[in-house]
Amino acid sequence: MTVETTTAGLVRRGAVRGDERALAPDVARGLMLLLIVLSNTAYHLWAARRGPSGWHPVDGSPLDQAVQFTMILVLDMRIYPLFAFLFGYGMMQLFLRQTAAGTTERDAAAILRRRSMWLVALGLAHAILLMAGDILGYYGTLSLLLGWLFLRRSERALKWWILIASVQLVLVTTGPVLYAVLDGGLGAIGDPGAEPGYVLYASGEENWLEAAGTRLSTGLLLTFGAAPLSLVLGGYVIFLLGFWAARRRVLEEPDRHLPLLRGTAVLGIAVGWLGALPAALAHIGVLQVPDAAQSESGALTALRDVTGNAAGLGYVAAIALFARWWASRPPRPGLPVVPALAAVGKRSLSCYLTHSLLFAPVLAAWGLGLGEHLGSASMAVFGTGVWLLTAAGAYALERRGRRGPAEALLRRLMYGKAAQPAVAGSRAAP
Repeated sequence: MTVETTTAGLVRRGAVRGDERALAPDVARGLMLLLIVLSNTAYHLWAARRGPSGWHPVDGSPLDQAVQFTMILVLDMRIYPLFAFLFGYGMMQLFLRQTAAGTTERDAAAILRRRSMWLVALGLAHAILLMAGDILGYYGTLSLLLGWLFLRRSERALKWWILIASVQLVLVTTGPVLYAVLDGGLGAIGDPGAEPGYVLYASGEENWLEAAGTRLSTGLLLTFGAAPLSLVLGGYVIFLLGFWAARRRVLEEPDRHLPLLRGTAVLGIAVGWLGALPAALAHIGVLQVPDAAQSESGALTALRDVTGNAAGLGYVAAIALFARWWASRPPRPGLPVVPALAAVGKRSLSCYLTHSLLFAPVLAAWGLGLGEHLGSASMAVFGTGVWLLTAAGAYALERRGRRGPAEALLRRLMYGKAAQPAVAGSRAAP
């Protein structure tokens, strides 16, 4: 195996080998990138008329409304929990691989700490240049904090902290909402007159420098404000569940966890979709509720957000079950859909950044301004096309045995110049 000395001490091995990868996490990351692209399309519609929710447009054709309904039900605040789980899972995988190879826990944690800090730097650069709603800086900060607090804790301690975080999430997030609803009805909390959230992404700003300033402010808020705040609100529970599941090898060995995966898939998706249903129905006018309830700080939005955690876990479990079925079937000719998904998952950072590079200059007012002329449905088609383009590129790299450029850079920053995956079966140097 690759052996290298870094500033953190002796590292007994390099990056993950191809034969160590499990199909489910890669397929999940690949599908996640498509869902993130679709969920991000709303803020590129900078000329559309917004309603009290401040996010999705309220104008457009019946097809546009159908797309808006589906996104609220299936995507909104449901993909980031999926990402958080996979991020935590990947962190623990890296930590366990290093320690199993003989790296000390302290040195393995140092590798992850460097990774987190570089993600923060990369995320802020991404926010300034292209997209304010960056998730790299947010999860870089969160992983820095949670890695320090929880990475080396025992499985029993993780379970206790998962319980504590779950109680936090319920009490802090849903408690005030339930109290307000019982005390004064759905309109008791929320501010329909607040500035719409999509404005923080500056896609409607015609001057790039002014837009970059807004994006920087938003990026700093998400990275250094929202990430630490999640420790108070209990949002880190999904991250810790990823830690725990990686210790149990849930995605690598699904046969050992079938009841857990099946139950999580059914219950998680059902709870997630039912929790978002009132917000989706209210948005298209089927359910009549006060504007305050639909606002970004309103009761229906809070219900949508907190149940999104269940949906994210349900998606992970469903993908793991699908990957298990796929791996067990005999090879058949046809389009390489699953291999392409896995190729995107292996190069998720490169594809994520490429999405912004193809989205922002084309759609934003400071670029070509195409976002002014699209609706929810046509924007979803555009986003899917962008994802398909990056999937084709990722699959081409996979066929050539090459990793994505962003992954190569990040691994070099994490491990140093010798950051090449170890050859399967090779012996570790002393």
